[in-house]
Amino acid sequence: MINTKLILDVYENKSSKSKISTQILYGEKFSIIKNFKNFLKIKNSYDGYIGYIKKSKNDLIIPTHKIISLKANIYKKQKNKFIKTKKYLSFASKIMIINKGKKFSRFEKFNWIHNADFVHINYIEKNFLKICKLFLNTKYKWGGKTYKGIDCSALVQIFFQFNNKFVPRDTKDQIKFFKNKKIKKLQNRDLIFWKGHVAVCINNKLLIHAYGPRKKVLIMNTNKTITEIKNNAKLKIIGRKKIENL
Repeated sequence: MINTKLILDVYENKSSKSKISTQILYGEKFSIIKNFKNFLKIKNSYDGYIGYIKKSKNDLIIPTHKIISLKANIYKKQKNKFIKTKKYLSFASKIMIINKGKKFSRFEKFNWIHNADFVHINYIEKNFLKICKLFLNTKYKWGGKTYKGIDCSALVQIFFQFNNKFVPRDTKDQIKFFKNKKIKKLQNRDLIFWKGHVAVCINNKLLIHAYGPRKKVLIMNTNKTITEIKNNAKLKIIGRKKIENL
């Protein structure tokens, strides 16, 4: 199956009152494990994440392009004019372009998108921090991975997902996945792990992360962050990992 909802919440249990554990973006594939009355137990084809989604209609699309903006406005065409709607596609969503125009392209029967908001499905963005900084000031949301809200591990994963590379969804799995950092001085693209949290180094003095206590994605001083997490959450660093080049 391929998701054709703008954002599809994945729940921990087959109830909309349970916690959202992650989200599936537009154009992502998933398989159905079990069919319930109002929910489906599914497995995300990208990272193998298992959870529950509400039943809905999913149309068949074959993605040809992907969203490169934090959020891409969806347009309607009326008498050769393109009118903004209040709907958006989130970064890394995959779409199938049906008709490509000079400024706008159609990706669904009645929906259009600006050409500046998407790139070819095989496009590679090597600048990790460029993508992280797209989400600056985005609110912190447990299980989120979009412009509406994102958590710390999703901020790491979304870079690789955009580049069609696998990385686990949760911090407990990410810390096992990435290679240990051998040198002591932190550098650009290094990851710092605490129990249940991860941050990305900008350089040896600054980091960026989706930080629950501050309720958003922000850049902070590395040493002050380490001290704050130690004092407030009683957590010490449990790993320093290296992000390899694509």
